[in-house]
Amino acid sequence: MATQTDPDALPSDAAAKAETVRDSLADCDGVLVAFSGGVDSAVVAALARDALGDDAVACTAKSETLPAAELDDARRVAEEIGIRHEIVEFSELDDPNFVQNDGDRCYHCRTMRLGRMYEAAHELGIETVCDGTNASDPGEGHRPGLRAVEELEVRSPLLAAGIEKDEVRTIADDYGLSVADKPSMACLSSRIPTGLEVTDERLTRIEKAERVLREWGFSQFRVRDHDGLARIEIAPDELEAALNHDFVAAAREHLADLGFEHVTLDLHGYQTGSVSPGGDDEPLVEDVFAAEYPTPSE
Repeated sequence: MATQTDPDALPSDAAAKAETVRDSLADCDGVLVAFSGGVDSAVVAALARDALGDDAVACTAKSETLPAAELDDARRVAEEIGIRHEIVEFSELDDPNFVQNDGDRCYHCRTMRLGRMYEAAHELGIETVCDGTNASDPGEGHRPGLRAVEELEVRSPLLAAGIEKDEVRTIADDYGLSVADKPSMACLSSRIPTGLEVTDERLTRIEKAERVLREWGFSQFRVRDHDGLARIEIAPDELEAALNHDFVAAAREHLADLGFEHVTLDLHGYQTGSVSPGGDDEPLVEDVFAAEYPTPSE
């Protein structure tokens, strides 16, 4: 079980902000934390557990867009924290607005997910739902999911206290949480270019494809599904390992078995939001064959 942070072990700003969050949550009769098991929601859950004890609950929504490995991580991290952990289920694929995958896909997803959190909170007699939005999130490009957080009046204690991503990791490290350095993990639908429908078939093959990369030891990566073309993105500092002949052969074989017609490695490396709108709401399907590339002169 994670222990309460030691203010003397944290930079003064992070310590003061963590204490502000604990004090604000202590005023609640109880809170339900929308809990993915990532570092942001883990820190909120740890602070809530300190402030409220057994009146704090972590809740993970299981759906087609959540990799099984992430659900396992959520269970494990909740146990580390020592917080009660509930799992609820829903399907984003029930909503045609989500399936069509326009520029507001994340808005529709977050609305459904947080709505399910409020239902779970009501069943437990809890009025307050919290999420892990931090102070760095609003400035990170097109984030329609944040609109759902505002509309549903979900409480974002990290954002309210001005806790930025690096401070979140500092607090997590002081708690001894295993996810302190865990890379950000968006849902599986983020691998499908805007404008291509989100289907169970695509989500399944993406999850299985990324499992191959995880088994090879990569930590920051994505497999983008361009309607049958797999575009593998790997963090720049791991790209050299991706050029290993054995890995190339294994990736090609496994991804072909999953139904991908072509397998490519993006030499730009991992980039967040590389298949999403860059700030406008116009649907965008990136055609990886449309670009004109220079050719050697004869």
